[in-house]
Amino acid sequence: MQAVVKTPRIDISIRGAAIPPKLLHVLREEYGAALQLEEEGGEELVDAFETAWYKGIKEKMMPGSYLRIYRENKKMTQAELGKALGEIPRQHISNMEHGRRSISLKMARKLSTILEAPLEKFVTV
Repeated sequence: MQAVVKTPRIDISIRGAAIPPKLLHVLREEYGAALQLEEEGGEELVDAFETAWYKGIKEKMMPGSYLRIYRENKKMTQAELGKALGEIPRQHISNMEHGRRSISLKMARKLSTILEAPLEKFVTV
């Protein structure tokens, strides 16, 4: 249900499965005929992780993609990550992210520790 109030200077919109009766009572008293109650269009929420779209995207994700995502989430540049890994050149990190260079198990362990991410994300199964 949606409660909507529109006056020249006020626009209130409340959405929810069940708007509390006390709140509706107050709105009716204050705004009278300006208050409109609308049933929402029956939108159904779904678990994004269960959708075909997500499953298709996840299948395409490679270790390098995860590396880039976790690095960016830590707000690190490629050069900063390379330095944290022990003076690895920025280009080496770029090549791993773009799949031009594989990520060894030893490197995956270091990345997992530095980026605080699951080891499995950096290993090709």
